[in-house]
Amino acid sequence: MRPVLVIHGGAGPRSPSRAQREPAMRAALLAALERGQQALEAPGGGAIDAVVAAIRYMEDECDFFNAGRGAALCADGTVELSAGIMRGSDRAAGAVALLNTTRAPIAAARAVLEHSQHVLIAGDAFAAAHGLEQCEPDYFITDRQRRRLAEAGSEFERGTVGAVCLDSDGELVAGTSTGGRRGQVPGRVGDTPVIGAGTWADRRVAISCTGEGEAFIRCAAARGLAARLAAGAPLDGAASETLDDVLSVGGVGGLIAIGADGQPALPFTTEVMSRARWREGEAAEAWV
Repeated sequence: MRPVLVIHGGAGPRSPSRAQREPAMRAALLAALERGQQALEAPGGGAIDAVVAAIRYMEDECDFFNAGRGAALCADGTVELSAGIMRGSDRAAGAVALLNTTRAPIAAARAVLEHSQHVLIAGDAFAAAHGLEQCEPDYFITDRQRRRLAEAGSEFERGTVGAVCLDSDGELVAGTSTGGRRGQVPGRVGDTPVIGAGTWADRRVAISCTGEGEAFIRCAAARGLAARLAAGAPLDGAASETLDDVLSVGGVGGLIAIGADGQPALPFTTEVMSRARWREGEAAEAWV
């Protein structure tokens, strides 16, 4: 089994300044992919390590991704972060929502998976109790996002970050992290930490979604894709049908998925979706 790692940096409209930013965006995606690859190839490393490492890099990269530092701001100018992760072999899952002091939300989601009988925990107390780095809420807030909130009001930002991985043991893992919608009502939670909506993994497939979270929740999008695959649809077809379902309730977005055979799918219905892919023995590729 040749390991495969696929990541995304969010789906949405093409901004006027995007062309100038694309080389740096591509470099950031490839750097995140490399972090995941290194974690996967380290002694004892596996799919969950790769997914967490790639997403953590994107959470710390404040210029391009709506996750962690530099995430989209709520209507009141605060940040509320969410993340989810799922392991396919036993469908163990962990998710967090409404974080504003935990530096690495995806690490908090992993802590829920590994150290709790629960699946979704709101707030930072659990992460802090398990030794995860805490910071002041202002750490996550950047001048760029302050400007975007002031200029665009409640026009939402569709980006999230995510990763899916198949390791050499055949383990499938999916993870997703987000700051939510720009201008969202404080307390709003989207699809990212909702297992089966924005994040899913089982023995057949690992999926991370990005887009209009309410639509992905209403369609149970990630679980719906897995169900289509289990019913015999090919991965590409199941992924396209899932996004058609999201469109049927007025939502757009994209997703990344890897099947148990290592084949990926990376469809989207927005103008752009930044994404990158690596397979052992092949050069990494990125599209922005």
